[in-house]
Amino acid sequence: MSARNLADLDAFMAVARARSFRGAAGIRGISASSLSEAVRRLESQLGVRLLNRTTRSVTLTEAGQRAFERLGPALGEIDAALDVLNGLRDSPAGTLRLNVPVIVARVVLPPIASRFLLAHPDITLEVSANDTFIDVLAAGFDAGIRYEERVERDMIAVPIGPRVQRYAAAAAPAYLAAHGAPQHPRELTAHACIRHRFASGATADWEFKRGAHTVRIRPEGPLVANTLEMQIAAAVAGLGVIATFEEVLRESMRRGELVPVLPQWWLSFSGPFLYYPSRRHMPGPLRAFVDFIRGEAGRATTS
Repeated sequence: MSARNLADLDAFMAVARARSFRGAAGIRGISASSLSEAVRRLESQLGVRLLNRTTRSVTLTEAGQRAFERLGPALGEIDAALDVLNGLRDSPAGTLRLNVPVIVARVVLPPIASRFLLAHPDITLEVSANDTFIDVLAAGFDAGIRYEERVERDMIAVPIGPRVQRYAAAAAPAYLAAHGAPQHPRELTAHACIRHRFASGATADWEFKRGAHTVRIRPEGPLVANTLEMQIAAAVAGLGVIATFEEVLRESMRRGELVPVLPQWWLSFSGPFLYYPSRRHMPGPLRAFVDFIRGEAGRATTS
């Protein structure tokens, strides 16, 4: 079987798991048209239709369902065999696929990934960033990064990045001069707030904590956006108060474009975790990555 045959089978499995060409493309970080071409090529070679396609959905044909059930274990065995061979190399090689939250891709992972790839030049890292909680293994990823409350209990979790993070609130000096600085989180209900919308369509409450006191508010304001860049620009322009990860606001606060709001109430929480399943033959690139972040954590505690 050629490498193209395996790639086409892998493309079919990705679409079958996601039940969508667009969804599978988003997860894999490739175009939907390339996945469609791979599946058409596979169907032509086999002489049988594997997927029923409409403008609204993708479903498995009977042949597709049988192929899906048999190919999963078979491709898993191929991956395991390649991992065993990879373990005999002087250095690991191959592709490591990670699914991570957008905030991790933005502020946590870049420096770690750069150091890792410099140390392992034969590994290719593929990162898909989204805030949708998916079954990372079923979607074709080797591992995921999530915050503690979102990590499945049957997974192995390894700390990665900062162990403590904070949600910070800030506003432009001009906004605070015009509207006053809130002295208590509940006063934010009378302020213009810049909110974040998740991929699910939901917006979140803002939570603040000081000592044993926790305050949760439902912010309202002139802007709801799913991009941090637009939210920060609106806050710098003086449209209202923004609340998000401290790392996102740090540079704007350093330049004086934003100033802290209620810093004594900023909520602290534990940093993210790399998580992956327990299995006998861990892929070489994943094992190298786990060893790398554990090594970095060990050096940090002894320095």
